[in-house]
Amino acid sequence: MRAVVKVREEDHSKVGRGARAVASLPMSTNASPADPLATLGTLPGVADSVESVRKAVDRVYGHRVMRRRSNEITSEAALRGARASAALSGADWALEEVRRRTDFGSDAEARTVGAALRLTAEAGQLLSIWRQSPLRVLARLHLVAASGGSADETVGRPRLAGEPVDEPLIEAPLPGAAEVAARLDGLAELIITGSSAPALVTAAVVHGELLALRPFVSCNGLIARTAERIVLVGSGLDPKSICPAEVGHAEQGRAAYTAAFEGYLSGTPEGMAAWIAHCGRSVELGVRESTAVCEALQRGAA
Repeated sequence: MRAVVKVREEDHSKVGRGARAVASLPMSTNASPADPLATLGTLPGVADSVESVRKAVDRVYGHRVMRRRSNEITSEAALRGARASAALSGADWALEEVRRRTDFGSDAEARTVGAALRLTAEAGQLLSIWRQSPLRVLARLHLVAASGGSADETVGRPRLAGEPVDEPLIEAPLPGAAEVAARLDGLAELIITGSSAPALVTAAVVHGELLALRPFVSCNGLIARTAERIVLVGSGLDPKSICPAEVGHAEQGRAAYTAAFEGYLSGTPEGMAAWIAHCGRSVELGVRESTAVCEALQRGAA
């Protein structure tokens, strides 16, 4: 059962800490004040996470099956990533059920799975737009995700003051609509300006900030995880989209996901580093999933 969380504008101070931390953490000698994301890359343990992810991604891209059947791996990663993202949003279907079904409008869980599948398919079409107009991409993602439900004036735009948010997993206080608009503009500016930060750091911040803001009336978790995918693919870390972080987020469990997200919300260096590490581990588990698919294809079992 999805819980509808009412907007409480007087109780959002905790939500803003994660974003403020991006700009307020102590600068290292290698980070510019104009590049706050690079500062996060210097936090203890983050460089190790980044390096571990890079090595894992390099290994799966070097698999012999990738030379001949990369399109199949990409398609399978998309399906498994969508299934996992839907599971985190309350629709935990077996993979074969997702593969078999054609009707995704019959009930709330089916609509969630359908939304996850549509978002995964749409993500690849938006890579070239993301760096120029991330807010346009986010609006498009909500339009695509919400198209399985009843269309109304809330679809494809950030929520207004007083509008409720339907989000089944994240229960943190909601920022008000004015703060949402301001922080979305700030996030967009960071993306458009670019950063020397590793892709993992940028992806984790985009994911965490969208979860914190929940800028739309629905489908925010699905959109946040899709945006993470867009960053990882568009950055060149995972150009063929074969390392579904969504699989790793789901495999680590909803409790671990929300606990790591609390670290992002805390805005402390330790909390931010823990969230980035959680996202890194999720990518590595996504790599493990696609490696298993490669091995199955090599054996002729899939």
